Amino acid sequence: MSIQYNGLGIDPEHLPHIFERFYRSDTSRTRKYGGSGLGLAITKSIVDAHKGSIEVSSELGKGSKFTVTLSK
Repeated sequence: MSIQYNGLGIDPEHLPHIFERFYRSDTSRTRKYGGSGLGLAITKSIVDAHKGSIEVSSELGKGSKFTVTLSK
């Protein structure tokens, strides 16, 4: 399953860290306007628990694509 987001995209320097707990690529966002940095970490934990994988590809200014693969 793939989910594509046609937003700002993710800077390549942040991609290795986006599945870490509490990591936020946009440090200018406060909790009031942004998340806590847990959503993708929780998603990865769930996918891992089902022996699957999650991958991301992103291009600044064009968006991001997340692909989840679960084993049968």
